[in-house]
Parts: sequence; structure tokens; C-alpha cells
Amino acid sequence: MMGRTQKTDQTIYIVDDEPAVRDALAVVFEMEGFTVVGFETGDAFLEAAKNHQPACVFLDVHMPGRSGLDILKALNADHYPAPIFIISGQGDIPMAVTAIKYGAFDFIEKPFDAGQIVDRVREALAAQARRAAGEAHPNGVAADFPGRELLTPREIEVLGQITAGASNKEAGRHLGISPRTIEVHRARIMEKLGARNAADLVRIVLTGEHG
Repeated sequence: MMGRTQKTDQTIYIVDDEPAVRDALAVVFEMEGFTVVGFETGDAFLEAAKNHQPACVFLDVHMPGRSGLDILKALNADHYPAPIFIISGQGDIPMAVTAIKYGAFDFIEKPFDAGQIVDRVREALAAQARRAAGEAHPNGVAADFPGRELLTPREIEVLGQITAGASNKEAGRHLGISPRTIEVHRARIMEKLGARNAADLVRIVLTGEHG
């Protein structure tokens, strides 16, 4: 189905210390044909992640013991193959932005909209399939440019979308993440590369020169 059938199944891991949240998400995804495994602590999830790669992960920001941010660091989330969605309340958006910097794929805000969550997961899995097939990198990103080594693999994907002229909405649709998360990546890329604006960013990538 997605090339690596041994590793990309339809299991979703939900890491949240609140049983009500785990149960609610389990109902939503099991109705859509997914298998759901819940974890009350980040440590239990990390232990399971050593032996099995799920289709995707939902990870709460606030948990007793290790926080969601701690788990992202321990997992080296930038290089984890399955998309990790951070669960956050509206007041947690700054923390969710930090989670993106630590390698979270995207974030889902409470209260949940069941239909939207399923759509977001399906979009994320479709993007992962394109990535596995080598289709996620559009033409136009130079193999080498000043600061390339500072960017994460996902930031390079977002940069490819930007240099191809995609809007935040278009880039988000292609990569399976929200436009707001694209904005987070865009700001971080510009900061890392020292770009003043989008045009400057494209110039750096295509010519290796600042304006």
C-alpha cells in the first residue's frame, strides 16, 4: 500500500494522561477502521515505540512526569518516521509552536472536531506516502546553499514549497499539515537563513546570495 507495509500500518498511538481524551479519540479512529493503542505516560509510549512504528501519534503537551516536549526530545522527533500530532488547548499555542521546533508534525487544538481530526490524519498519512515515494521535494531547492545544514528535513520540504510559489494553504495541503504550522516553519527557516522576506529567502536558496 505505502511501500513499507511492514512498518506503516493503521495503528494510532494516543499518549495522554486523561482517560476521557484517550477514550474519545479511540472511538473516533476505531470507527474509521484504525487500531488505537493508548498510553497514560510518555515513558510507556517511548518503550513501545522502540519495537513498533505506528501510523501516527497523538501526544499531549501537559502530562505528569515527562511533558510532551520532553518526549519529543527523547524520541528525536525530527527524524521519527511517523507524524506526531501535539494535543494542545488554546492557551498552549506558544508551547505547540515550540513542539513544532522540536519535530512535532502538527498540532490539534482542543476541543476536538472528530471529522477534522480524521481528515488531518488521512492528509498526514498521504503526505508520508508521497515522502516515502520521493515526491515530497518539489524542484527548485538547490542541493547546497548557505545555511542548508541548519535546516531539518521537514523545514527543507517546507522551503521547497515556498520556493515553488505555494501559499501556506497549498503547502499545508501538500505536506499534510496546517497552514499555521507552515507559518511556524517559514518563520524558523527565515530566521536560520537570515532572510528578510520571502523574496530574499528564494534568492538565497536559488542563487546562494543575500539581496
